[in-house]
Amino acid sequence: MIPLDQAVVARLESHGERFEVLVDPDQAMRIRRGEEIEIEEAVAANYIFENAAHAERASDEALLKVFKTTEFEPAALRIIQKGEIHLTSEQRRHLIVEKRNRIITFIARNAVNPQTGFPHPPQRIELAMEEARVNVDPFKSVEEQVKETVKALRPLLPIRFEEIRIAVKIPADYAARAYGELQSAVTLEQNEWQKDGSWIAVVRIPAGAQEELYDLVNRISRGNAETRIIERRS
Repeated sequence: MIPLDQAVVARLESHGERFEVLVDPDQAMRIRRGEEIEIEEAVAANYIFENAAHAERASDEALLKVFKTTEFEPAALRIIQKGEIHLTSEQRRHLIVEKRNRIITFIARNAVNPQTGFPHPPQRIELAMEEARVNVDPFKSVEEQVKETVKALRPLLPIRFEEIRIAVKIPADYAARAYGELQSAVTLEQNEWQKDGSWIAVVRIPAGAQEELYDLVNRISRGNAETRIIERRS
């Protein structure tokens, strides 16, 4: 449970009733993103209020009318998930910066410039977002805002979302390690061990992750691997 002086109000109005819970803004946002968080870690008090500022608790009748229960946890979870989180200016700024960075990272990793086949650097995406005056909502999902952001950026940046299939051949001396590391880092579509102990695989990655893959393969094989792009999928 968090200290009261670090809490903000999560408020839900429904059926003519108002319900408030005192929450940690970061933990509340994690709950809204679908993460499994213990309710005790997200709240400052195990009470559902009608008016938290005046410490006026919601009546059992109002709770039953809206939530069909008087138990704290299911009611509090619904208030956090469906209600409004009232943030301070600093809390809101922090969440917007965090969400903006996640949007930029997603675009840089999954999209390319169709004119060159290479991803746009994160800084270029950020500058284009500023030029296009993209507004980031701290409460909307990254996936939803990526669509809106790309639509705003297309007049400024050529963008296409792609996946790439790459064939990789690892010499025998490095094959076992490569198998273990690549299996956890990429989608393995095919793989086959050769008679000489080398390992061949076809992997699928987001277009913007090419450099990460090449760096990983070169590090494992000390520059002795072979790679070849065999397909691009929009």
